[in-house]
Amino acid sequence: MSETHSENNTRSPEVTLRFMAAPTDVLMAGSHGVGGGRVLEWIDKAAYACATQWSGTYCVTAYVGHIHFTRPIPSGHMVEVRSRVAMTGRSSMHIVNEVLSADPRDGRYTRACDCLVIFVAKDTATGRAQAVPTFVPKDEEEQRVLESAQSRILLRKAIEAEMEKQTYDGPSEAPRLITRFLAKPTDVNWGGKVHGGTAMEWIDEAGAACTMEWSSNHTVAVYAGGIRFYQPIQIGDLIEVDARLMRTDKRSMQMSIHVRAGDAHRGRAELETAIHATVTYIGIDIDGEPLPAPQFVPRTPEDIQLAEHANILRELRAEYSPMPLFPRLVPMQID
Repeated sequence: MSETHSENNTRSPEVTLRFMAAPTDVLMAGSHGVGGGRVLEWIDKAAYACATQWSGTYCVTAYVGHIHFTRPIPSGHMVEVRSRVAMTGRSSMHIVNEVLSADPRDGRYTRACDCLVIFVAKDTATGRAQAVPTFVPKDEEEQRVLESAQSRILLRKAIEAEMEKQTYDGPSEAPRLITRFLAKPTDVNWGGKVHGGTAMEWIDEAGAACTMEWSSNHTVAVYAGGIRFYQPIQIGDLIEVDARLMRTDKRSMQMSIHVRAGDAHRGRAELETAIHATVTYIGIDIDGEPLPAPQFVPRTPEDIQLAEHANILRELRAEYSPMPLFPRLVPMQID
């Protein structure tokens, strides 16, 4: 029988990280702010600290979803990443996160991003999933956040079922970018594997590069419907990040991005999918205003199928209408 929140008084369900956004956090010259991948790395670190603090053991990222980027974070801003437990399963912890920033000269913090991260607790000796203390809401706000996390479960299962139907290796004319490299020792997390936040930076960099090449504009991530982690990545593995355009709207470009990994000695043929993400980008001008997206017209059977797949994912989110994790801010325009 696991502990409950009321019995677990020594373990806080919340973590807040504070620091200053550095020039090295900006993805490229001329950007209006910190890259989306770096923001996701910050979130993963704060959420990991929250999950390990609650569970008392090593944890791994299983899922990151409903990522809303509402505005850029300029270099030099003070940043707060707030993470808290929303609900628990037997070995899983659903962590809600918000990233806020402020000009240090006025100290007025406003939200720039929010999302949900799911971690699974692991026994460090066996590597098996380990039971965690049960989180029980103690006030109305914690109950609201719990219900919001619960409202996403069926949507997540529906999206996963839809994604399993798709193939990504048929003839294609879609804009695509593939990068390969080795996982470095500096990518390691506290369990000896590649840090989930580092992998999310890889995803954003590939998606941004592909959409910039297609649109001939600077692009930024505005939404990610889901980042699913299937298996850990070892230091020294050969990594392949495959970014592929699925669909365009008036302003947005929806990408499917796979991270594949495996023993470098065995080569590309032995790589297995470690992470899969769908991320939406928009082009922006020098003032940060959204630009029209060049339209991609799918023609091969698989390109047509993936464009319809992108439509279905959007329809599923509208059908299930999950409760907001936080009071909704006006996002950057993505249609």
